[in-house]
Amino acid sequence: MVRKIRAKLILQLRADGLSGRAIAASQGMSRKSITAVLDAAEAAGIGWDGVAELEDEQIYAKLFPGRGEHESVFAQPDWERVHREMARVGVTLKLLHGEYLDATAAAGEPAMGYDRFCRTYQRHVLVTGAASRVGHKAGRGVEVDWSGPTMELLDPITGAKAPVFLFVACLPFSRYAFCWPALDMKQSSWLRAHVAMFEAFGGSVPRIVPDNLKTGVIKHPREGEIVLNDAYREMATHYSAAVLPGRVKKPKDKASVENTVSHVATWVIAGLRDQQFTTLPELAVAIEARMEAYNAEPFQKRPGSRNSVFTAEERPLLTPLPAVPYEISTWHYGRRVGRNGHVAFARNFYSAPFAQIGAKVDLRITARTLEVYQGSQRLSSHLLFPEAARNEYRTHDADLPAGDRYQPWDAARVRAWAERIGPATVVVVERIFESVPIIEQGLDPALAVLRLSRRFSATRVEAACALALAGRIRSPRYAHLEPLLVTGQDKATGLRPSAEEPAEVGGFVRGAGYYAGGGAK
Repeated sequence: MVRKIRAKLILQLRADGLSGRAIAASQGMSRKSITAVLDAAEAAGIGWDGVAELEDEQIYAKLFPGRGEHESVFAQPDWERVHREMARVGVTLKLLHGEYLDATAAAGEPAMGYDRFCRTYQRHVLVTGAASRVGHKAGRGVEVDWSGPTMELLDPITGAKAPVFLFVACLPFSRYAFCWPALDMKQSSWLRAHVAMFEAFGGSVPRIVPDNLKTGVIKHPREGEIVLNDAYREMATHYSAAVLPGRVKKPKDKASVENTVSHVATWVIAGLRDQQFTTLPELAVAIEARMEAYNAEPFQKRPGSRNSVFTAEERPLLTPLPAVPYEISTWHYGRRVGRNGHVAFARNFYSAPFAQIGAKVDLRITARTLEVYQGSQRLSSHLLFPEAARNEYRTHDADLPAGDRYQPWDAARVRAWAERIGPATVVVVERIFESVPIIEQGLDPALAVLRLSRRFSATRVEAACALALAGRIRSPRYAHLEPLLVTGQDKATGLRPSAEEPAEVGGFVRGAGYYAGGGAK
């Protein structure tokens, strides 16, 4: 067909100095078609400079006016709308042709038959370069897998290298891809990768197609029901999706992600091979930039890119995300609440209602929070301490009983206790507070001194504090006072003789020289 002649390309190559024979050999065109274009351009006085900004169809119309054009006697549907509808679930050309017949009958216009309708739609697809809808539907599924090749994180102190595994996902319709790094391939990392994937897509899909990995699929028999991991099934349900794993040893069931895994090896792993990364967030940012470039790369056989097709056609059809993202959590059962109203976890302590002291509770741990449960009832919720924290307490006022004695310790409460013991104790406590840069750092040392009154008595502690001050110890502490009380030095203070010299009575005493001389002279 003459309409297939790429007139614009021929004129461009001719302007670049190629002969008709060279154009035919390089582009696979017939010399007759090339000659027809060049003769028509010469006859019409058209050069490359005058048509460089025009489209192919416009140039062809200038060179061959009226050729190949014909008026159809049938009413023409909106083929762009037909193409968009074909991307939706369950829509077929048969259904669209039926709707077209109803519309033309209502308007009293002649309608084409089903065979002509299909052939005209195929011609529209070829002319416009639109993607075929035979394979996949937009927004209906995502294929996921772990990448075989891995990356590395470098420890800047020890120089050790830790492997980084890449989670890869692909939407088969638009070929839009997602990549996420993880330090392991455990279940928690697998689930977090899915949460990050749906957040990046801005929506979810009804179908997730994974491999038969143990973190997702427990059993996939040839016949019978597929048994999924409970956490994986719950995560999919949260996003209104179903997990439909590919068949065992059938990689073509998820061919899109298998192809994307090989592309990721080139775009991400090879593209970042000359860079060193020390933290996972730093690596994640670099991977995100590489994936943006990958998704923006133009298609080779049709116009547009993965990103343009995803943005224009697939994203509007995604299922909206739930208001709250899925949280990956672990449970710890049968933890006992201590006598201080706190339950221990990871060497730190979190409060529970005082009524539960001595009872057993369950802990639900997420990435950022710790929740205390008894049965199905949540009793308390706390932010987790950092991993490096040790022996720290988180206490909610609502978990404590009423009364001042149950309130958290502060400087005012410590000073009030010291005043009830005595003035020397007050001085000792004040010196402890003066010896630390932050007053909270002196609470525990001051309380250690005051709690000696429970082992001994307030009177003895006051006496020991007075002894420590008399010894001119600048900042007496528990280590100074406790030996005084254990050895009873505070009790022996009143029995010691006075350090002052006794007063002399009876005049002066004559020396030996007086008596040796035989008396007074």
